[in-house]
Amino acid sequence: MKTMKQLIGIIVLSVSSIYSVSAQSTDSLQIQLSRKWMHSKSYALKLAALMPEKDYDFKPVPAEMNFTEQLLHLADNIKWLSSSYLSVSLPKEKKDLKHLTKAEVLQIVSDAYDIGLAAHKTLSAAQLDEKVSFFAGPMTRRQILILMHDHQSHHLGQLIVYLRLKNITPPDYVGW
Repeated sequence: MKTMKQLIGIIVLSVSSIYSVSAQSTDSLQIQLSRKWMHSKSYALKLAALMPEKDYDFKPVPAEMNFTEQLLHLADNIKWLSSSYLSVSLPKEKKDLKHLTKAEVLQIVSDAYDIGLAAHKTLSAAQLDEKVSFFAGPMTRRQILILMHDHQSHHLGQLIVYLRLKNITPPDYVGW
């Protein structure tokens, strides 16, 4: 039950962060994406909390990542895009990612979304429109933010399938 209380605390802090972001920026898309990002964080944590810890190594077919790997991949991508293209500094991590508890995975995901939120709110409109050298070709930082949203949505969709395969009903989607 402690994990659920922690999750509720994270959600409450997330909602309060939405309003502080809105007060700091005048860029409409940036404000909307920040708000959407916090809803995505809440939804991701709800999905992750629903899977029993004993099933965190579940994968539907051998070619797919397991539930934990999906969550860690999602978190790593957020941190990579935020630090490589959106000018967010990352704390140094020295965590053994091989034997994580469910609570540790939830914390890693939560922290990654917080890093993603910092990326949303630290850049000015002019910086968002600057081009960066991306491996798939030049993109604006604004496009990188949108890519971050698309990528995490893709993996959250996969987590929904994993839950359904375990006969667990996912929470109703909130994507706005």
